[in-house]
Amino acid sequence: MLNVKVSLLPMVSKINLPTVLKTAILPGDSIERLFIATQVGEIFYIGNGVIRTFLDIRQRIIKLGVSGGGYDERGLIGLAFHPEFHYNGLFYLHYSVAGTQGSSALPSEAAGRGQDGLPEFFQPNPCDPRTLNLKWINRETKFDHIDTVEEWILQSNDQPQKRRALLNLRRPFFNHNGVNSLNFSPETGKLVLTTGDGGSGYDPFNLSQDDMEIAGKIIEIDVAKNTFIGNPPVVTRFNELPAPIQETLTVIAKGVRNIPGISFQRFLNQYIKYVGNVGQDLVESIFSFVHYKPIPVTQLIQAFLMKSETEKEGFINFGWRGWEGTFPTSIIRGCSANPTLEEKTIAYYNDTVKNSFRRLQPLTSYFHKDPRPDKFGGTALTGVQAYLGNGIPDLTGSVLFTDFARDEGSQPPVSGVLAYTRVRTDGKPNDFSVIQTDYNFGSQSAYYVSLGTNLDQTKLYLGVYGSMNVTDSNQGTVFEIVP
Repeated sequence: MLNVKVSLLPMVSKINLPTVLKTAILPGDSIERLFIATQVGEIFYIGNGVIRTFLDIRQRIIKLGVSGGGYDERGLIGLAFHPEFHYNGLFYLHYSVAGTQGSSALPSEAAGRGQDGLPEFFQPNPCDPRTLNLKWINRETKFDHIDTVEEWILQSNDQPQKRRALLNLRRPFFNHNGVNSLNFSPETGKLVLTTGDGGSGYDPFNLSQDDMEIAGKIIEIDVAKNTFIGNPPVVTRFNELPAPIQETLTVIAKGVRNIPGISFQRFLNQYIKYVGNVGQDLVESIFSFVHYKPIPVTQLIQAFLMKSETEKEGFINFGWRGWEGTFPTSIIRGCSANPTLEEKTIAYYNDTVKNSFRRLQPLTSYFHKDPRPDKFGGTALTGVQAYLGNGIPDLTGSVLFTDFARDEGSQPPVSGVLAYTRVRTDGKPNDFSVIQTDYNFGSQSAYYVSLGTNLDQTKLYLGVYGSMNVTDSNQGTVFEIVP
């Protein structure tokens, strides 16, 4: 892999945490503009060098920072423009709804915060079968919040208005809701929802592998079909949805832990799909696939009712919770005989065995601890984006990814990481290379929180935040990545 160095050109600063970066051409306009969605509920666009407000739904967003002491993974986490947005004004939002704060699906989730400042999460005990087969019960009362996926329209007076809700989803925990979670497929024209496993740690209810659970899946929504249902019921499972909504949904993949969107790269007459699966404690993974066979939700439900196995040839499975990328999902403990070493125990042996041959292998992986001098220790994958431009020739045809914060045991300020890899012609996994940047953040921490591109994937945008807490306001900067 080539050593690549880029520059970061600041475009806008002192904004709230940017979750989505993508471009669109407004109706009646001819210029492609960068839109920035923030976690707290604002959508801006840059026009003539000035940042303008497109939509402000802060009053619709759940109060953030309550569960995580300032850190949160809820909020406005998805924005997608219809492929015909320039003509029809349609766009789509995914956000956590105000006034829906619950008590969490497991009482222990209110246990406090760990040494890293993040909330304490569930961890299974391989010696205690009760922790290996937990069920999410009393879902109507034992949940964290409700997410909604909505269709909006930009009216002729330039005022956005909500048209309908496509899905209302009850979520068990505050984390793993996905981010940059809405994107249109250039192959099918459908809206793709990428949603995490519901949260906590280690997917305690194994939602990601359950075919009836909406959590932990990549789902296509046919927005062209009118269900005549403007506000669907709040659900967690596909079989709880009204039939007209079921008929609009197909499932591309399962085994998702948490996912920063999906990126499509045109290659000859087909598309390479790139997705990243955020790791637990060992490894972050980027997957790629070309061919897949989505399964209609109605077919999944029929198989469930008949207690039969659905034909899954061509159905994508990333392997979670039994697999964390290339490794069996493991619990890490310090060695009592030698504190400098760690013991890694398989967390869910049966799940690991069950999915050992049914899962997609990652294109590349990077590790939370890596002694190699040209690599880095990662924290969490926050963006995956294909690049087709010629402005940075060494990156043309590659896929870039970002990590939240380099983990090297150092004190603040911390900084995120930008890296890249490529699909090999022989289809085998590939290495990756860190991309060097020349921007000096000084004494300010720089968490890399989002990665975006323009319509033809010839430009790249990076969202950076000065704090890991969304409640620390106005610490965001959006950069263009340039030669």
